[in-house]
Amino acid sequence: MDVSFSLLELFEMGGPVMWPLTAYSIAVISIGIERIIYLTYHKLRVDDMGSIVSGFIKNRDYQGAADYLAPLTARRMGARILLALVNRAMPGKDKTFSERHIERAAETEAMTCINSLENGFNFLVALGSLAPLTGFLGTVTGMIGAFKSIAEATEVNAQIVAGGIYEALITTVYGLIVAIAAMVFHSVLSHIVDKFAAETEKTCSDLIAEITEQQA
Repeated sequence: MDVSFSLLELFEMGGPVMWPLTAYSIAVISIGIERIIYLTYHKLRVDDMGSIVSGFIKNRDYQGAADYLAPLTARRMGARILLALVNRAMPGKDKTFSERHIERAAETEAMTCINSLENGFNFLVALGSLAPLTGFLGTVTGMIGAFKSIAEATEVNAQIVAGGIYEALITTVYGLIVAIAAMVFHSVLSHIVDKFAAETEKTCSDLIAEITEQQA
């Protein structure tokens, strides 16, 4: 017996629940691709800038460090964080120098940048949870229809039972596929952001140590 089906036939067999599942799948793919483009555009590397800024700091040229970082802030999140650090450490009449003040300036900017990078991550988690539940809902409603057909049939055979269950399980499979895609996107993107956060924290700590040593 030929059991192959086209995508349209599978969609129709899944019933009304296939519509929200399709919307979930489009949302997952759209968010995932948009975040990949966004993270790629912002060049999440900090160590190269950190070494250059360190050279400026060793020469006590804070303004030179700021001038170097300012043009990079448009496309590099790390530059924004390091610029906030340098600006807070830059000598001035109205500034109180302390390691804690410099750390807080860097942490505040880092939190803003990381929140921007993680925009949409919560939607991936939510869709990863909703998709299998929605798929299971479709399976349950499909099973109800299948058993209703069995109850109304004058003769029941294994083919009728298996066919109904086969159709009902399509939504569960679709829901799991969408959930897996959402979790893969979330895991990969979270790893990239976490790596950036760790590298930024290390670079900032090294620079703050150099600044503190100069001011001692």
